[in-house]
Amino acid sequence: MSRSWLAQLNVARLKAPLDSPELAGFMAMLGPVNALADAAPGFVWRHTDGTPHTVGLLGDPCLLVNLSVWESIEALREFTYGLQAASAHRQVMGHRREWFHRMRGAHQVLWWIPAGTLPTLAEAEERLRHLQAHRSSPYAFTFRSPRPPP
Repeated sequence: MSRSWLAQLNVARLKAPLDSPELAGFMAMLGPVNALADAAPGFVWRHTDGTPHTVGLLGDPCLLVNLSVWESIEALREFTYGLQAASAHRQVMGHRREWFHRMRGAHQVLWWIPAGTLPTLAEAEERLRHLQAHRSSPYAFTFRSPRPPP
C-alpha cells in the first residue's frame, strides 16, 4: 500500500448562481460525474459540505470548489483524461465555457498527503496560492509538471 495519496483542488468561476437556469445543464451532469469519480479505480474521497459542490474560496464567493483525494496521479489522470472520461466528465469539460468564466493563472493544484489523511479547504487554498505565486514545486504542482510522491 502506498504511503502517500494525491490531493487535488480545482476551482472554476461561475457565470451564474448554481440554482439558476443558466447552470441547469451543469447541475444535471454533476451527480453522474460525481458518481463516476466515486466509482473510479483509485478514488479515495471528495469534499462535500452537504451540497454538490462548495462555493467560495480565495475570497471569491463565485468560485466553485472541487477537492478530492486519489491513490495516485495515474488514477486521477485516468479519470480525468482516460477512456472513462469520454463519458459525462468530458461532456462537462466540453461545455465549461458556457457555465464558467475563463480563469487566469492556476486553477488546479496537486500535492501529496500522507495516506490515511484528508486535506482541508484551508490547506487546499494555501497550496493553490503557493502554486500561483511560485509555480510548480514538490509542495504544489500540476499535471504538466508532476512530482513523485515523497
